[in-house]
Amino acid sequence: MAIADIFLWWYAAGWRTFIKKNRNAISSITDFFSMSSLVRTLFKPYRQISAETASANSSLDLRFHMFLDRLVSRFIGFCSRLFLLLAGSVIIIIGGIFSLILILLWPFIPLLPIVGIVLTIMGVTF
Repeated sequence: MAIADIFLWWYAAGWRTFIKKNRNAISSITDFFSMSSLVRTLFKPYRQISAETASANSSLDLRFHMFLDRLVSRFIGFCSRLFLLLAGSVIIIIGGIFSLILILLWPFIPLLPIVGIVLTIMGVTF
């Protein structure tokens, strides 16, 4: 009876739990890269330390300099966030494919000892 319970768990509750854990792993990768935050702030300036806003009394040269500072800061921010978005997307896609393969292989894992015994009897070595 215990073997029947093990197989019942493996193909029902165990499989559901495994799928939930894989979904949580993909979700934690998304959270690690803060994908939604990166998309939301894609065109925001990057660590704008010295780029202040020019007052109405500022000279044209100072205004232009501050404009260029902000423009460069936005470009650097865009590039760095875009790189992180692409890296995160690639890792999520790889993780999703790996998870899908594992989920599809889940029903066949209990058969591996039998396959191993048969291969040993046949003389297959690695």
